[in-house]
Amino acid sequence: MPARLAITLGDPSGIGPEVALKALAVELPTDDTEYVLIGDRCQMERFNRELQLGLDWSSSRIKFCDSVGLAADDLKSGSTQAARAAVAWLEKSAELCLNGAVQGVVTAPVNKEAINRAGIPFIGQTEFYTERAGVNRTVMMLLGPDERARWLRVALATVHIALREVPVKLTPEKVLLAIERAAEACELLGLLRRRVAVCGLNPHAGEGGEFGDEESRIIDPAIHQARSDGLDVVGPLSGDTVFHHALHGSYDAVVAMYHDQGLAPLKLAAFDNGVNWTLGLPFIRTSPDHGTAYDLVGKGIANPSSMIAAIRLAKQLAGLNAK
Repeated sequence: MPARLAITLGDPSGIGPEVALKALAVELPTDDTEYVLIGDRCQMERFNRELQLGLDWSSSRIKFCDSVGLAADDLKSGSTQAARAAVAWLEKSAELCLNGAVQGVVTAPVNKEAINRAGIPFIGQTEFYTERAGVNRTVMMLLGPDERARWLRVALATVHIALREVPVKLTPEKVLLAIERAAEACELLGLLRRRVAVCGLNPHAGEGGEFGDEESRIIDPAIHQARSDGLDVVGPLSGDTVFHHALHGSYDAVVAMYHDQGLAPLKLAAFDNGVNWTLGLPFIRTSPDHGTAYDLVGKGIANPSSMIAAIRLAKQLAGLNAK
């Protein structure tokens, strides 16, 4: 049976529809994967025509699922209707995933600020799917190769919270979960080794308690428990050096304590082809590691590399799940 994936087109006033269709045009000829496109069909047809993508809408491997129709005024950058459409498409994709109609979903970027302005409480797509799936042990992983094909895989112990809240909300349980999910991701990817490096929270991992006790009080207990459970874990290590060593192959994944600690080095190494992967869901969910990029809309120059990588990872995981 071929893999079947949903693709949400994200904020229709951003570059999501463009990069999604460009990526689909690249990936469709490579195998027999089937796709359910969740977005505005008229907009898709226009992009296909204007960008000369050559997508054949009569293909049996492309299905459409449009839960919201859009007018021209709805496509103004960050509009309320665009935000509501993006959330409606996420809702439909979650429904398809949970009822088994698709094996997973690849999500184009949305604008969290615009969604909240539209009166819809929204933290992020990771949190959205976690809630819809009724689970509470998900972890965000970002991964991608640099120009020399050296990989970084970064799992986050905390995600979309203010920096001042990280020391308060960080717990041994959250760090342990991120370690476990990082090791699990290495296994799902078929890596021969699953060595996980764990960042400290403070500069130089706290210098033995000179500036901060989070390492000894929160992070060390999680590492000790992970080792007791048989995982190959190193840390806590200074965040200013660990990513260098991971990129050179010393570690297979890194657990970062907060969003920018992990994403800054990941985007430096793999800005154009990084992928966001939600670990711990009962279905596959990946997305490109970039935003709506309103400044690029309408120019036809948006780079689909990250979306292509997100589709390829979803296909890889779907293929492994089928074995």
